[in-house]
Amino acid sequence: VAFKDYRAGQNMFACDWAGLRFFQEFFQNATDAVNVIRNTLVINIASLAINLVSAMAFAIFLNELRSRRLKKLVQSVSIFPFFVSWVITYSFCRVFFNANSGLFNAILRNLGLVNKGLNILGDSQYAYPLIIGANLWKSLGYNSVIFLATIAGIDLEQYEAADMDGATRWQKILYITVPCLAGTLAVLLVLNSGWIFNSNFEQFYQFSNATNIDHTDVFDVYVYRYGLKNGRLSYATAVGVFKSLISLLMLFIANRAHKRLTGESVF
Repeated sequence: VAFKDYRAGQNMFACDWAGLRFFQEFFQNATDAVNVIRNTLVINIASLAINLVSAMAFAIFLNELRSRRLKKLVQSVSIFPFFVSWVITYSFCRVFFNANSGLFNAILRNLGLVNKGLNILGDSQYAYPLIIGANLWKSLGYNSVIFLATIAGIDLEQYEAADMDGATRWQKILYITVPCLAGTLAVLLVLNSGWIFNSNFEQFYQFSNATNIDHTDVFDVYVYRYGLKNGRLSYATAVGVFKSLISLLMLFIANRAHKRLTGESVF
């Protein structure tokens, strides 16, 4: 479809051959290409780094809690957002960040920090922090489970030896827990690198609007808009193929870099 001048309902094999015309069109329209690539990379790379590092820190925090009951409570509360749909998540954001009646803006006005509510959901300058923060809220508890499993597999004799040497809690975290989690973090970075150009369509479809689209227009929304709404199936497919090829290339590059740095590869 990406290499044919295809229209819905036509026989694909009878359509005219387009070659690389639709691939070239995406880059010839510089504004679209730059915005889509920039937004996708900035949001996904920042989300990946922040989510995994925060999940590792949160897992260490949970592991250090002395009360098992409190630990289970905090872990249950933190993992709950992962099972909430993006439609409900956006509803929560409207309750908290609505410019006129949102709880967040009400607090700022009561404290005298602002005279007029911040348009967090509509102003493009808040689009990146809003989406990255929503990603962190939804994924923190789920991602921490992976690191908690790694912590559970650490040999307790290492901590016992550190206790005998007089190590403090922070020293045990710094010299035992963190190095043992570094390998898991590296593997997750490699595996997720292939998703750098992929975004959660449901999330961006909910959070995008006419006033912030220049900062929320990512590949998945762009393909949907041109393919299903505008009916340009060949052009949208070409953009999707380009995205998939670059994602695959990123995965191999990350795996290669991991192998050169550690001597081991994920695949």
